[in-house]
Amino acid sequence: MSTRWRPFAADVTVSVALVVMLLVVALSTPGTGVLDYVVVVAGSLSLLLLRRAPVVALVICTACMLVFSVEAHPGPPAAFPVIVSVFAAVHAGHRLVAAGAGVVFLGGSLAADLATATDQPALIIMQNTSLLIGWFVAAGVAATVSRHRQAYLHQAEERAAEAERTREEVALRRAGEERLRIARELHDSLTHSISIIKVQAGVAVHLARKRGEEVPPALLAIQEASGDAMRELRATLEVLRDSDADAGEAPGSGLDRLDDLLDRARSAGLPATMLITGTRGSLPAEVDRAAYRIVQEALTNVARHAGGASAAVRIDYGTDELVVQVDDDGRAGADATHVPGVGLLGMRERVTALGGRLRAEARPEGGFTVRAELPVNLPTELPATESPAGVSIGLSLEGRA
Repeated sequence: MSTRWRPFAADVTVSVALVVMLLVVALSTPGTGVLDYVVVVAGSLSLLLLRRAPVVALVICTACMLVFSVEAHPGPPAAFPVIVSVFAAVHAGHRLVAAGAGVVFLGGSLAADLATATDQPALIIMQNTSLLIGWFVAAGVAATVSRHRQAYLHQAEERAAEAERTREEVALRRAGEERLRIARELHDSLTHSISIIKVQAGVAVHLARKRGEEVPPALLAIQEASGDAMRELRATLEVLRDSDADAGEAPGSGLDRLDDLLDRARSAGLPATMLITGTRGSLPAEVDRAAYRIVQEALTNVARHAGGASAAVRIDYGTDELVVQVDDDGRAGADATHVPGVGLLGMRERVTALGGRLRAEARPEGGFTVRAELPVNLPTELPATESPAGVSIGLSLEGRA
């Protein structure tokens, strides 16, 4: 049974139990008539209205049970439905109405019983009335305690929710402050250094051309790479300074820039080829950026650690996934010693965050391969990067980053 229907089921159980009990009492009480049975059933079933209309249920129950008490003189059992309705009314906050209903019922029952005192001694009548007064008071006290306890629990839940919101706001504020600090550090350190590299490379290119000398391709690659680094750094700083930005990375780094990336690699002396298969469709921005960064990191590793090697980049656009693979023919071997590197760990985090798979390891025929399989249709909730299920990584070769 669902939680929604449990209170109603409890009300039905109480009402039916009271109907059965009072009908038994009515049958065993001399002088009961049809009216007594009707008011017993009506008064007990009125308790079904306690949650939605406690005052209405209290009035109906009190009137019916008072008629039954005056007509049949059944004793304390006639007060049971009224006690239940008083409890519900006090719990709902209608204390004065509940007190008035209790006084009317007890006063009417006492007057009717005293008027027929020849049937039972007045002392017993007073004892029963005193007992009923105690039950009514106990019901009111219990309802008041329950109401205050419920209010306290509600306030505690609200305070807990408010504390959670406050913690989240503090965490967001601290995260924003940390982003600004990182942005300032990057601006003060990297921007200055990259600017000097770019200026110096530009001056060297200008002087070489002025003297009529051939500009070395490596120098042109440095000039272009420094300019590209400045562009991406500025975009990254904009992301860090924008508190509403996603926790992703700077725009403008996608597969549409692969040609420029490969041109820079070739200018730096790295022979690189690219093969694209399949039909390119609309890629999620996260997948597009991750694919570009994986190729960029893999080419950087080839240039740094596989001296004299060439690289082959393959992009396969599939229906359900994008496959990015970079192979080199360097000196890595399957039996070489592998050392963890930050670059490959960063690849793993990118791929795992997107729910993809990564394989980075030495090839049996020599060289190194990086293969990432990225889903084209991202799930609603991406897996956490701390749970790298489905990711196989042979850690970096000879310090490969």
